[in-house]
Order: sequence, then C-alpha cells, then structure tokens
Amino acid sequence: MAAKSDPATQAYETKAKNLLKGELKRRGVTYAQLAEKLAAIGVKETDRNLNNKISRGGFTAAFMFQCMDVIGCKNIHLTDE
Repeated sequence: MAAKSDPATQAYETKAKNLLKGELKRRGVTYAQLAEKLAAIGVKETDRNLNNKISRGGFTAAFMFQCMDVIGCKNIHLTDE
C-alpha cells in the first residue's frame, strides 16, 4: 500500500478531489445539499465534514461513488483529452 506522503498517491487524491468538486459545481450542488442527498441513502455527513473530506481528497472509492450517484452523475471523464 502506498504511503499518504507518496507523491503518486497525492497526485491521485488531487485528481479525485478535483473531479468530485467539478461535478458538484457543474450541477450547482452545495455541500449542505450533498449532505442531504447522502443522508437519503443512509450516509451521515455534515456539510463541514464533507468540505474537509473532499478538500483532503483522501476519501474511499465507495464515498466517491455514493456522491456521484446522489448528484446524478452517471459518467465521468478521467482525462481532459
């Protein structure tokens, strides 16, 4: 398992963070709204916790899929190409 301080790990955490933030922004979803949507599927997070978690970028793939699902994101593009 790669260390959190590993530059490769940090680069992917940054990509994940930017991807999720971008999808939220595209859809006009705030952290408070995301918290409500996640609560509807049983995921308890406050908007402050979401802000911190997403800003760090070190969240699980399951969390990312939960967020993408509740905001209605069905497709993602991993590159700008």
